[in-house]
Order: sequence, then structure tokens, then C-alpha cells
Amino acid sequence: MRKEKGLDALTEYCDRRLTASTLSTLLREDLSECYCSIFGRDNNEESTLLAILSIIPESLEYEQFDQRIDFVVSGVIQVDAYVPLTYRVQGKYYEFYGRCSTTPKVCGVDLYLSKSYTEKAGDMARQRFSVSVKKLLKVHL
Repeated sequence: MRKEKGLDALTEYCDRRLTASTLSTLLREDLSECYCSIFGRDNNEESTLLAILSIIPESLEYEQFDQRIDFVVSGVIQVDAYVPLTYRVQGKYYEFYGRCSTTPKVCGVDLYLSKSYTEKAGDMARQRFSVSVKKLLKVHL
């Protein structure tokens, strides 16, 4: 299940009432240089960094009707032959993380990595993410 942290730190110095518009502005600024780390386990059950995907800046958008922020990260797969198990998207303050897989319909996984994630070192991977401003606002208030 996807977990989030850092929202309190992000909004700590907000000097006005926290609305969807205000929170989306803070999140867009915070996520403007975010990256996604994908981890797997090696044969010794040690955590292994498989890839670091950086944000494509022009992909960062706020969908006002659905009150969500969408963005795309992209990068090179660094290690091959390991199954991805977890991911972490990290901004300056706000971050979210959870379990991931390249296999569809795996129980307990909140992120299905797109087909661009080939598990082969040297290949480029792209992944789209969404952050629900509406949900975060409910949790924060």
C-alpha cells in the first residue's frame, strides 16, 4: 500500500489557509526536481538499487477538475535480472513509496511498472505518477 510522508514539513510555513490550489502549488514546487528510486532484492536478500528515474519537468501538471498532480519520470535501468519490489518518489519534503511489480495483478502492489521497465541494464524506463491533492487535503485537515 502506498504511503506518504513529509506533508507536514511541506505545509509547515504556509501562511494562508490550505486549499487545493495552495497545496497543489506547494506540491508542484516540491516535486519539480523529484526522482523515483526502484529497488529489488539480490540472491542474498540484500536491497539493490535497480534504477533512478528523474522527473521530466514539462510533464508536471495540475489537473484542476480531478485535483491531482500528474508527472512522468524517466531514466536508465542500472542493474538487470532483479525483480523490482519497492519504489520511492522523493521531492524536497514530500515523498511517497510502496510496493511495485512488473507483473500485472500481483496482490499487495500499488504500482505496476509500465512496459518501458524491461529489467535490462542500459534500457530507458518511463513511469507516470499521480498525486491526489484532494485526498492529501482531506488527510491533512
